[in-house]
Amino acid sequence: MFTFTSITQYHNNLLNGTTTCVEAVQHYLDNIGRKSSLNAFVEVYEKEALQSASFLDSERLAGKSIMPLHGVVVALKDVICYQNHTVTAGSHILNSFSSLYSATAVERLLQAGAIIIGRNNCDEFAMGSTNENSAYGPVQNAADITKVPGGSSGGSAVAVQAEMCMVSLGSDTGGSVRQPADWCGIVGLKPGYGRISRYGLIAYASSFDQIGIFSKNLYDAAKVLEVIAGEDAYDSTVSSEKVLPYNLLMQQRNEQTRPLKIAYFKEALEHPGLDSEIANAFHSYVAKLRSQGHRVEAVDFPLLQYVVPAYYVLTTAEASSNLSRYDGVKYGYRAHLAAQDDLTSLYKKSRSEGFGKEVKRRILLGTFVLSAGYYDAYFSKAQQVRRLLVEQNDQIFERYAAILSPTVPSTAFTIGEKRNNPVEMYLADIYTVYANLVGIPGVSLPLFQHSNGLPFGMQVMMPQFKEAELLVLSNYLMQLNQQ
Repeated sequence: MFTFTSITQYHNNLLNGTTTCVEAVQHYLDNIGRKSSLNAFVEVYEKEALQSASFLDSERLAGKSIMPLHGVVVALKDVICYQNHTVTAGSHILNSFSSLYSATAVERLLQAGAIIIGRNNCDEFAMGSTNENSAYGPVQNAADITKVPGGSSGGSAVAVQAEMCMVSLGSDTGGSVRQPADWCGIVGLKPGYGRISRYGLIAYASSFDQIGIFSKNLYDAAKVLEVIAGEDAYDSTVSSEKVLPYNLLMQQRNEQTRPLKIAYFKEALEHPGLDSEIANAFHSYVAKLRSQGHRVEAVDFPLLQYVVPAYYVLTTAEASSNLSRYDGVKYGYRAHLAAQDDLTSLYKKSRSEGFGKEVKRRILLGTFVLSAGYYDAYFSKAQQVRRLLVEQNDQIFERYAAILSPTVPSTAFTIGEKRNNPVEMYLADIYTVYANLVGIPGVSLPLFQHSNGLPFGMQVMMPQFKEAELLVLSNYLMQLNQQ
């Protein structure tokens, strides 16, 4: 019987002949079939995944050395392009649209020997915190099917959580990898802005979006990051910062013995929306860190109340621009017109019928904050807040190595619970949007379990392009939690 604990263990089993890539793929295909009610996948590439697995097995048996992700079974969020495969961003407006090219991250996965098994359900155009805003219906949390998995990358998180793939790729605009990872009890890594190419990632808010990684453990996330990170001629926002051997560095420095100065935001732990049990678990963990000689201090963060408003003003403004290309003319959904209808009617009907309620809400908000008379009052102010946040972030990291916080203020919502109160749902992003506003890497670590039986984690953030240090520290924090 096939079992998976890590990519390293899987590769060892392949090399000693106790398993094959075909056996691995069939195992995940069977799981996808058995757990289809979770609605994590919107399409499964069964035939081609088995063909790829068979080819990789024959290459290995012929004596060829295995590649970094040889036979690793990966799923893709339905906003990441894969050539000649349908990509819809969970939206009716892109129904049956087939991508003409692959995202750079996908190309690098395939070049490293990965097997793409399918595409995952997500909130429409990555807009949501529960994975209920999808043309394909809501995703269920495998820990409790009455609960949401988080969003917008909920399908990608559940695919890893429910053992339907080894790792998956999502996207994180304001927490869409870390938040569902928290609610599904797995690792969710958002690298810093510019670490991974956004070429082939359907845009929501271009100055915030970042491809992220879901995995069962940090070592697997590090392996995938090594492969997909780095410069790309197709994306001018990608950094030329060197991609380090993250996995090797974690193995070499698997114990963090040097005492560190670590910060947490005082206002975040005093926020009235924070679940008391999550707050208690966080404080208990901080006490454990202090007992190990680390200096963990509360820092004042008076801008916390402005983080979510600034995030939603800026991201919806960018979304209103990015989504203007979906007009029913060049590709995607086109409305049926009456004889008297003109081009303007085509635009209006196609967009009204093609976009879901949440996407239309955000387009309208974004258009409003960019309009004459309101631009300075909202968009310019939000940009100023973002600049202040970056300056404060730089000052914090001059004194501290990392920032800790809860990932989400509560455990997973019941399906439908927040559907009629979008503002309350937006506030679930209060701890995750900070990293996107300032462009730093963050990870959600699956450390705790609530008395209600649901998992929850802790978020770790570090300065931009410090993913190696983030992974090393996170590995230490995971080990400390087991002591």
